Amino acid sequence: MKPKYKRVLLKISGEALAGENKTGLNDAVLEGVAKQVKQIYDLGVEIAVVVGGGNFWRGRTSKNMDRPTADYMGMLATVINSLALQSAFEAQGIPTRVQTAIEMKEIAEPYIRRRAVAELSEGNIVIFGAGTGNPFFSTDTTAALRAAEIDADVILLAKKVDAVYSDDPETNPNAVRYESLTHQEVLEKDLKVMDATAASLCRDNGIAIHVFALAEEGNVLKAIYGEKIGTIIN
Repeated sequence: MKPKYKRVLLKISGEALAGENKTGLNDAVLEGVAKQVKQIYDLGVEIAVVVGGGNFWRGRTSKNMDRPTADYMGMLATVINSLALQSAFEAQGIPTRVQTAIEMKEIAEPYIRRRAVAELSEGNIVIFGAGTGNPFFSTDTTAALRAAEIDADVILLAKKVDAVYSDDPETNPNAVRYESLTHQEVLEKDLKVMDATAASLCRDNGIAIHVFALAEEGNVLKAIYGEKIGTIIN
């Protein structure tokens, strides 16, 4: 059975990396993610990664802090997660590069689209850190932008929840679970799977999104084979 996709962008939420800890990093989760990624890497799939930073920092914590400052702090949180993932991937024998939108040459390469594509073609995983490098844009938007730039076949949106719902399933037991949606439906129903900027960017560039639970072992592999898990948006 051949993988459905050749080049993918895996978007991992920062909260998912915290596991039961709620904050920070969970070693068992990092190892589990790395093992799932190794499964699809061994199939010859080219893999780029964007990771959030919500396990360390989420928005302004003080009314005296301006939005750009809070967003830059969030970008730094994504770099912490990127380095943690790099270590976890390399422990599984997967060559990995971290490229950041904000230059920090002592710990990572600067993001250059052509270099990223070349690294992917050579069989290296590329992790994109520091968001877009600009405030007012989420890591969801980063994922949509980078997926378009590297011509990814799909965004694999690995989250804490197992699919897209009409409401928060943890607080509303009557929330409707969706198996498939269009980008337009995501925007019209104001579903919180990703922000409107990211959803619009995916719609305009014809990028499919597959939403599933990161914690369920084997889900990344199932998504690569196009199995009906979670929610597919196209």
